[in-house]
Amino acid sequence: MLLLAFAFAVMADPVSSVAYAVEAALRALDGDLTLLVPTMGLVVGIVAVVIINYRQLVARYPGGGGAAGAAGEAFGDAWSFLPIGALIVDFVPTIAISVSAGASAVIAYFPQLAPMRLALALGLVLVVGGITLFGHLGRVVFAVMTISFIVVAVIVLAYGLGADPQPPVDAPVTSPGGASIFAVLLAFPVAMALATGVEAPSSAIAQLGQLDNEGRRRFGQLTLWLTLGVVGTITIGLAVEIARLQIALPSADSTLVAELARFAAPAPVFAAFQLVTALLLLAAASSSFQAGPGLLAALAERSIGKGHDIGILPSALGRTNRARTPYWGVALFGALAMVIVVVGGGRDQELVLFYAVAVFISFLAGLAAMAKFSRQDGRRGYFALNVFGAVVVGFTLVANLTRGYPLVSLAATLLIAGALFWMWVRAGRPRGVRNVAAEAELEAAELEGDDPADPAITSP
Repeated sequence: MLLLAFAFAVMADPVSSVAYAVEAALRALDGDLTLLVPTMGLVVGIVAVVIINYRQLVARYPGGGGAAGAAGEAFGDAWSFLPIGALIVDFVPTIAISVSAGASAVIAYFPQLAPMRLALALGLVLVVGGITLFGHLGRVVFAVMTISFIVVAVIVLAYGLGADPQPPVDAPVTSPGGASIFAVLLAFPVAMALATGVEAPSSAIAQLGQLDNEGRRRFGQLTLWLTLGVVGTITIGLAVEIARLQIALPSADSTLVAELARFAAPAPVFAAFQLVTALLLLAAASSSFQAGPGLLAALAERSIGKGHDIGILPSALGRTNRARTPYWGVALFGALAMVIVVVGGGRDQELVLFYAVAVFISFLAGLAAMAKFSRQDGRRGYFALNVFGAVVVGFTLVANLTRGYPLVSLAATLLIAGALFWMWVRAGRPRGVRNVAAEAELEAAELEGDDPADPAITSP
């Protein structure tokens, strides 16, 4: 039960990304359904490469820490700020795109709400942020929402197997051979939102104080495999049925997965699918609403007694309410997310163009660190795996940046990382910054009443 609660809660983010990632890929393909399955197959393949490498990272850091811990140990504490900055940037668009996709799921069932799209998305930011102020929801709630979505999605896919295809839609025909490959390479980066959340288990295992190092290592690695299995199966299943049933790009008031469910499944199943989709997306937003402010609180200045202070950010970011929620951090992330929602007009397909960049910077830092460790330890097989993973991640990052829009996310990541480094230097370079991601998870565990792991545990 603990494994199920942990694993399905942690994978809420990547599973929820299915709701908009497949449509983003089809839009990038200009509606060419013949290339949708190869594109999503490439996306799932890249996620698999990252997960296989992160299994090694989890094995080395069973007490949590993720890419920040690995980069700090491999290259020095200063390099921890690159993945930390990437995570901070990633949390904000995750909130924005999740609530916007949640609004899209609602509008797909109630199209009369379409004129209120922006107001609805902004309202959802306030609702989720307000709920966060009352404390962490806990792993079980997130797990239930994730499992509910998976169950209903499987039911929709089962109905789709017996449905007859629609008449073929008019769509641009992609030239065979090299032109098709080029089209896939241009389209796959926008669907890499599926990779968000892969970093989470490597830090979240710090919450599992009930377990020893071996237990946390096993839970983290099993969660990664479950994430790959669930996300990969649902993603490929949706792509195959969308292509087979000739589900064309939807109107502005609907979504691609909603149109599949509407066409293939009975009305009650369609209603249930839209409900669980919206709830899962809001759960993903809530998760980032908790993780982001928690990370800032772990970096905030605080006294450790005898006149000594640690931390580099203003102490206000560490102040909590009665529910021990860092309210200024929640307000900050909420305000930034609302700005992004407004910029995107409350449309998730507009926001996805800026997405899945920061997290790949974190992946790259973590895999580069693991490659260094593997080389030092003389583990040639692991070294080759780490280098291959770093090359794949680097290629994906470059492919994303060539689209132009993601440069904003890269600039924000570098700016925040640079600012944190500057404040760290001014504070006298306090030690322990590499463990800040694990410390944030430990605080989350305390809020949920668990016995957290020792933050000093970073390697076996």
